[in-house]
Amino acid sequence: MDIQRRNNVTVHGAGTSTLVFSHGFGCDQTMWHYLFQHFTNRFRVVLYDLVGAGRSDLAAYESEKYGSLAGYARDLNDVIDEFASGPVIVVGHSVSAMIAALADRLSPNRIAAHVMVGPSPCYIDSDGYVGGFKLEDIHSLLHTLDSNYLGWSSAMAPTIMGSPGQPALGDELTNSFCRTDPQIAKQFARVTFLSDNREDIAGLATPTLILQSSDDLIAPVGVGHYMHATLPNSVFHLVDNVGHCPHMSAPGACAKAMDAFLQPWVGADVD
Repeated sequence: MDIQRRNNVTVHGAGTSTLVFSHGFGCDQTMWHYLFQHFTNRFRVVLYDLVGAGRSDLAAYESEKYGSLAGYARDLNDVIDEFASGPVIVVGHSVSAMIAALADRLSPNRIAAHVMVGPSPCYIDSDGYVGGFKLEDIHSLLHTLDSNYLGWSSAMAPTIMGSPGQPALGDELTNSFCRTDPQIAKQFARVTFLSDNREDIAGLATPTLILQSSDDLIAPVGVGHYMHATLPNSVFHLVDNVGHCPHMSAPGACAKAMDAFLQPWVGADVD
């Protein structure tokens, strides 16, 4: 299997620890360009596309394998094994934060730390848990996406991005959504928005930085507090930002928080 081709893996920078950046739904690795270059003078940086996104190999997509987040987690571990060196810190946006947590569970001790950007273990409200959406809201969203993916993307991407003072970012996210294969995107949306990973993250002891926007339609602040309470070695950092993509709309604030969290792994010994 050619993992580089499958996931369009690119490697940048140099360092004794590796940062692996994993993008969210409707995105690809180019969404990290506002942030990742800040770290290339101290870390080996690995970027990749989830299968079905960006310039990944669409022929590698299997609906059964990617019918759950576990398929993406196995891919992430493949990328780590092939391209990472030294301690590995996974920077996961949105659903990729859960993909990274699952990858950690599958290969304990391989991931040294997590940076979770706008994470949510479950988007649906239930007794004692507020995910931000009612089940009927999610079904309505998925129905609209099924019937008119491009229209849904054009309407929703700017809302997801937020950042009202930076309209070009909404256009960038819209274009990314529209580049994604619609059939793959529809299945990935169902997998993403109907997943419940609360048990998977419960007690996960890997050091974790949670970066949460102060105003996020997809992952409300309460979800960030839930994550912080659930992950025993976590740091919660609230970014003053409107929208679900602070790594794009507030990259300076994200980089500053990450610098402080990542200090133990700067110049760390190679395994």
